[in-house]
Parts: sequence; structure tokens; C-alpha cells
Amino acid sequence: MQCRFLIHHVQVIQVVPCISPNLIPSVQNAVTCLYRIILSNQKQVLITITWCKSSLTQGLNITFGDDQSSAFKLNTNSRLFRKLKGSKFLEFQNNKIEVFWDLSAARYPTGPEPADGYYVFITVDTELGLLLGDMAQEASMKKLKIGTQMAKVSLISRQEHFSGNTLYSTKAQFCNTGAAHDILIRCSGENEGLKHPVLSVCIDKKIVIRIKRLQWNFRGNQTIFLDGLLVDLMWDVHDWFYSPAPGYAVFMFRTRSGMDSRLWLEEKQLQKDQDQVEFSLLICACKNL
Repeated sequence: MQCRFLIHHVQVIQVVPCISPNLIPSVQNAVTCLYRIILSNQKQVLITITWCKSSLTQGLNITFGDDQSSAFKLNTNSRLFRKLKGSKFLEFQNNKIEVFWDLSAARYPTGPEPADGYYVFITVDTELGLLLGDMAQEASMKKLKIGTQMAKVSLISRQEHFSGNTLYSTKAQFCNTGAAHDILIRCSGENEGLKHPVLSVCIDKKIVIRIKRLQWNFRGNQTIFLDGLLVDLMWDVHDWFYSPAPGYAVFMFRTRSGMDSRLWLEEKQLQKDQDQVEFSLLICACKNL
């Protein structure tokens, strides 16, 4: 996917209270996280974790690299699939992989991704590669040999899909040492007494960006400072206004170092410079109400 965006400079507001917390956000349909695993021999493995939910099913998909044949799929809808606990062996590029999971008591308060009461952990060539869930640490200690080596893990990107209205709520941690931040994105329209649509982005209940006359400023980017980091925020809501069918808007948060002057990288360049791109959050928002 190649992205090219116009640059619009907007004022950053730091002290204005956020929008009303009584508004109901749109529905989260899927969450995809990309992790990079670095083993003790410096071999790297990319693991993609996708939690998805629809009116008919709910599931977990795990993919290793770009090889879809190595994908592990689990339907977590208890009405259709009862085995919510187990393990499975896989092979990927001469790597021996084992997936352990227990979702029998998982709690899903807001979307497809469980909040607690579960574990998923993955070993790669006898090294512990990935731990997910509040029960993962304890479960791995019980199931793995004492002294099992822990590989180096980093979250490269997180992608979230929403559908419904134009209010989106999520959390994101932009660095390993930083706190998880509340993020709220809202588009206010003419039905609320405004002459022109306005886009507001709130972090930790404070408006950091407010874009007026959104139908003309439908693409743009702005840099904000968070946890001592430069974070580039991009928006593209073109399809909300000019697509004949309900279309997706895209919002992206991407951290970058002070030495990196490039805002957006094409996919090939992104893969080449993954060591420099610490984390990105992509929100795909479908307005169908």
C-alpha cells in the first residue's frame, strides 16, 4: 500500500477539555497487531495477530511472515467451537513453532480483543517468542521448561477497524516505557448545529488537534509530542464526503526519531527501515450510519 497525502498545518490545542464522554463510540470489528521476534541467533520472525468479530462469528488468526499457509485460525465463538484451550505445532521457514492458548474464560468488554481472563503464547525454536494476556506469564512457566530463553519482542504496528458512527475510541502505547494513552477521534457534523464538519482528536481527554471545514481539509498531517517522542498524525476522510458508497476513513499515528525527517514511508521502504520506525497505529473507520 502506497500512501501519499497533502500537508495541512493546523493549530495544536493542548488545554481544551475533550468531548463529552457520554457519546457512544462506533463498533470495533477487528484488531491486527504485527510483532517482530528476534531470536538469540539473531534470526527474525514476524508474527501477525488478528482478533476479529462479526454478527456470526468471532475468532483469532495468527500468521507467520507473509506465508498464509502457515496461518493458525481459531473460532472463539463458543456456540460454534468448544475447544477454547489447547496447543498446536507449526513449521515456518525451518522454524519449529508451538502456539498455546486458553480463551475459555476470556472477557470481551468492548470488541474482538479480550481484555483479561486468557492467555496466548508462542514458542519459536524452543524460545519464548510472544506472550499475550494477563494469564500468559503464569501459564508459560507451568508449560515450558525452567530456564526457557525469552526472545526479544517488539510491537511494530497495530491496526483497528471500526464501523458505525464517526466516534472512535481506543488505547495505544507508543513506546515500551510509556503509558497507555486514551485516544478519541470524532467528526462533528451539520446535524449538531455546525455549518461545516469538524474533526477532533483527543489524547487523554485533551483535544490535541481540531480540523475545521473538513470537507476541504479531508487529507493532512500534523506532528504532536507524546512521551518525549515525535508522533506524526495523518488523516484521510475523502471517502466520507466524495464516495457514492459508505467508505473508509484512515487515521494513522506513527512515531519517529528526531533524526528522521520523513513523515510517511512507502511499504517497501517501511520494511527496509523497520529498526527506525518504532510503532504505528492505523485506524480504518467505516461510516455506515
